[in-house]
Amino acid sequence: MNKKLQHITLVFFGIVLLNFVGGKIFKRFDLTQDKRYTLSAVSKKLINKIDNSLLIKVYLEGDFPSEFLRLQIETRQFLEELQAKNSNIRIQFINPDNIRERLIKQGMMPSQLTVEENGKLSEAIIFPWAEISYGEKVELVSLLPNSMAASQEEQLQNAISSLEFSFANSLNTVTQNEQKKVAVLSGNGELQDIKLYSLLTEIGKKYRLAKFTLDSVAKNPQKTLEGLSEFDLAIIAKPTERFTAEEKLTLDQFITNGGKTLWMLDNVQADTDSLYNAGEMLAYARDLNLTDLLFSYGVRINNRLVEDLYAAKIPLATGNVGNQPQFQNLDWFYHPLVGGNPNHPITKNILPVRFQFTTQIDTLKNNIKKTPLLMSSVLTKLIGVPKIIELSSIANEPKQEEYSNGNQLLAVLLEGEFSSAYKNRTKPYEIENFKSKSVKNQMIIISDGDLGKNQILKGKPYDLSIDKWTNQRFGNKDFLINAVDYLLDDSGLINLRNKSLQLNTLNKQKAYAEKSFWQFFNIVLPLLLLFGFGFGFGYYRKKKYS
Repeated sequence: MNKKLQHITLVFFGIVLLNFVGGKIFKRFDLTQDKRYTLSAVSKKLINKIDNSLLIKVYLEGDFPSEFLRLQIETRQFLEELQAKNSNIRIQFINPDNIRERLIKQGMMPSQLTVEENGKLSEAIIFPWAEISYGEKVELVSLLPNSMAASQEEQLQNAISSLEFSFANSLNTVTQNEQKKVAVLSGNGELQDIKLYSLLTEIGKKYRLAKFTLDSVAKNPQKTLEGLSEFDLAIIAKPTERFTAEEKLTLDQFITNGGKTLWMLDNVQADTDSLYNAGEMLAYARDLNLTDLLFSYGVRINNRLVEDLYAAKIPLATGNVGNQPQFQNLDWFYHPLVGGNPNHPITKNILPVRFQFTTQIDTLKNNIKKTPLLMSSVLTKLIGVPKIIELSSIANEPKQEEYSNGNQLLAVLLEGEFSSAYKNRTKPYEIENFKSKSVKNQMIIISDGDLGKNQILKGKPYDLSIDKWTNQRFGNKDFLINAVDYLLDDSGLINLRNKSLQLNTLNKQKAYAEKSFWQFFNIVLPLLLLFGFGFGFGYYRKKKYS
């Protein structure tokens, strides 16, 4: 009896000790093959910066399609992982049914989904959004971002794969104390502010934006360079006037001193608005006087327009019904629709990007690493300029054999130590501390000045990611935002966009076809087996003990 009591006492104290140790030492184990619940070093660093209460509201609660229940579960598990790392993080899952109008006013637009259940299609509306509040800062997180996906299941998989990036990106925004500075260059006929509004508004949420004119170079070049050097990134959006030698040297020294640059350049004068107004236009080469500068960095933008059979649509009046003109959306081969590099964080999973009257880029051999970001399809034709382009040509049936020029490079990332274009040349003005070679630096060059240009509707800027006439969605805004984030990212945060997860999804058609079999297998068969075992066991006992 004493031995039994000793054993019971030991077991009791062992359980108490185990509970005590378990309460003090907490460890979570990620047993998934793709380590989907293992946080990156970047995310851990961001979480450790949270020293006050941070609230995350997730509007994925209530009745919605079973397949999107997976998104709710994955989001909850990911946020619980964040909460386990920092007790200052609080999580709330909220049913949005009674607050839809408020959410829409805050910018959280609902998603309309097509749901297939029991072989029938139906529509469902969900609010795949989260809201992060930290002090006075509030940041919205899209849990179902627009992505290049062939099906709803693939879009769901992309959304789950990007959960860590989406939340880490927003956490970085609300916790950063000092914003990096972005200069939007002017003075050479660049795009007006209203035509860059959609893009700059989004950039301004994370970075300090300011307009910077190069006009002052003529009067005080050294002071202009010092002013420009205070910025981390310069955006050059569709200049239309020649750059002077003094302006080029200023940009060159900004780059060699570590300044990042995002170039959106048109080497051909061609504009859709002119085409609509007159029905035809003359496309001709535009001399920006930047050839030698870009050549020294390892690229050349040519003057040949790219026609692509994989193209965006434009609306055209094709007839009248009564007094009302009838419009039809037709493929316009001068507006290539371009897919992104699937292996780079800037372009992974983004929607196709629309170009307008773009030209091709050649890369030159030097010590700079060149990564293609956006390339046309293989079905392209190169058009020399000057050339008269007629809107009526849209009715011509394309001959596929003429579109045989292959993939054309339209946007490229350059990384490395850039040599100054003025290294062995006479400088247009005396400069203090001239640098002939940069530290490790980056720039992105795009051969279309209109890539970041939003449309205007009733005098107000329209969303860059949507065409106001066709309602087609494009990846222009996402591409440019990712490009800016990549150029200004010192922590490796943007690389989280490359995270990939493989979800095992249910084959709905097969499940519906085999529904009766699996209902029998899971419900009826276990009952039959249980009944058979009970009957057999009873019969055995009766026979044995009778």
